[in-house]
Amino acid sequence: MNKITRSLFRQKSGIVGLTIITIVLVLSAFAGLFNHFDPNAIALEDRLLEPFSAVEEGFHLLGTDGLGRDIFARIIYGGRISLLVSFSAAMISAFLGVCLGAVAGFYRGWLDAVLMRITEMQMAFPFILLALTILAVLGAGLLQMVLVLGIGRWVVFARVVRGEILSLREREFVEAGRAVGNRNLRIIFRHIMPNLTAPVIIVGSFTVATNILTEAALTFLGVGLDVSIPTWGTMLAEGREYLPGAWWLATFPGITILITVLGINLFGDWLRDYFDPKLKT
Repeated sequence: MNKITRSLFRQKSGIVGLTIITIVLVLSAFAGLFNHFDPNAIALEDRLLEPFSAVEEGFHLLGTDGLGRDIFARIIYGGRISLLVSFSAAMISAFLGVCLGAVAGFYRGWLDAVLMRITEMQMAFPFILLALTILAVLGAGLLQMVLVLGIGRWVVFARVVRGEILSLREREFVEAGRAVGNRNLRIIFRHIMPNLTAPVIIVGSFTVATNILTEAALTFLGVGLDVSIPTWGTMLAEGREYLPGAWWLATFPGITILITVLGINLFGDWLRDYFDPKLKT
């Protein structure tokens, strides 16, 4: 049993988080193996069936919506889109934040001052208002959502990376790189960047969880993804119209979001504890 496995088994919350993430990913990636219903197939004769309802075509585990579409099928197929948007946006945020944070922390001076003022202004402005404004102009769509979330979260990566580089730039291995004639960019990408893997992974895990919630919130408000695309946020938006009589339409997508975000946060907590030298025994 290696060190990572031992650490994971010592912190049971990490195992719970990893298990939840694995289940969600497997269900989303192999949705067709777990449900034979088409998530977009309309069957008005089966509309608003309660959970555990059996019909001629099969068994509706979580019931159906107002158009007779299977809720379970839409959740597991919608997970593909929700996770794709969240992970893609987190990768864009990481790329922008790491590059800009590294440049600001290494070169310092006026460049650092300008970039940090930009991050402070963006962090001071409510992100939901910024996203609503951009999406209102660009319109709803998958690419627009990824870009909005990616551009909106880079500041967290930038500040973390900058703080790490401020301490790393004075280390002996950086001085040794300068002594042998390495250029600054080579020192940053060859010697400093490998030491930023842990904090970037930790921030990235929490960013994915935040993106899932934000995508659902924006779609719920009607400015996120197109209503024809099955996502957890779309299901919440559609389910609010039926809350008094068909509670399951919004409840199960909401629970799915809750469990997924909880799993990512639990696993992120374990990553933070594992990579933080102050918490190692």
